[in-house]
Amino acid sequence: MTKFKVVHYINQFYAGIGGEEKADIQPFSEAKVVGPGLAFMNSFGDEAEIVGTVVCGDSFFNENLDSAKKDVLERIKQFEPDIVIAGPAFNAGRYGIACGEVAQSVMTELDIPSVTGMYEENPGVEMYKKGAYIVPTRNSAAGMRKAVPVIASLALKLLRKEQVSPEEDSYFVRYRKNFQDEKRGSARAVDMLIRKLQDQEFTTEYPMPEFDNVAPATAISDLRKAKIALVTSGGIVPKGNPDRIESSSASKYGTYSIENVDTLTADCYETAHGGYDPVYANQDPNRVLPLDIVRELEKEGMIGSLHNYFYTTVGNGTAVANAKKYAAEIAQKLLADGVDAVILTST
Repeated sequence: MTKFKVVHYINQFYAGIGGEEKADIQPFSEAKVVGPGLAFMNSFGDEAEIVGTVVCGDSFFNENLDSAKKDVLERIKQFEPDIVIAGPAFNAGRYGIACGEVAQSVMTELDIPSVTGMYEENPGVEMYKKGAYIVPTRNSAAGMRKAVPVIASLALKLLRKEQVSPEEDSYFVRYRKNFQDEKRGSARAVDMLIRKLQDQEFTTEYPMPEFDNVAPATAISDLRKAKIALVTSGGIVPKGNPDRIESSSASKYGTYSIENVDTLTADCYETAHGGYDPVYANQDPNRVLPLDIVRELEKEGMIGSLHNYFYTTVGNGTAVANAKKYAAEIAQKLLADGVDAVILTST
């Protein structure tokens, strides 16, 4: 029996090359099974085998999206696969974007199926769930053992050209199909309401997104006595980006002193953000982090004082879980330093 041919796309970490310090590795490929590919081989049984592995560093892929994608697709094509497995990426934002882009491009440009896996808050889910099959996973590689069989099972069904569905095969809804139900919508809605009122299980036909509700803070009574801090997701950093904050799906934030600094000059500051045209921000970083204006307000006595440090990260593609983590840490530091209010800028 001829086995289906599978190509596996992974990043530098799962290839065993290294972590963040090796995230700039350019694409390469090998005609062998690497890393988590071994687990997929076990799940495929006698039906499929991994004939090649394509590897690319997360930073390199996201910072060179067009050329990196082209290179990766060419390497995939050389193996003449029947399907491509990407990741899974779990909650790694840049890895998720890379897996999503590869999976979507394989389906649209190579016209073969592709499956990947991500945690629900990975930005890659929202960006690529309509273009690829994305299986929900846990938020870390601790969920690898459970994720692999589900991804492999879906992949095999696609290879056999069997009918698949989000409910039966556990992947994020790609699009909705019209069909004729035995009951009209109003009757189904009443049935659902009754089950809900009786605390019975029910499944909504159209799940709504959930949003955080944040209670507004108490207004500052006298700005002339308030200590103000500057925080931005616009990626403003000292020249050279000393902490190597990523241009997309940031894995960290930076803390930088602005004591005795009245304005952000182009010679000393720049943006690390990869989600908008950086020209105007690099010409005048105050356009994103308004230090010059706030210093004027401080000198005029309009505010009590400006905090000696600003906090910065990149919001482009950053996972919600990471963003919440950064916010909580920064908030605790601001509270400890007696800051009364924050000017939070984006792009």
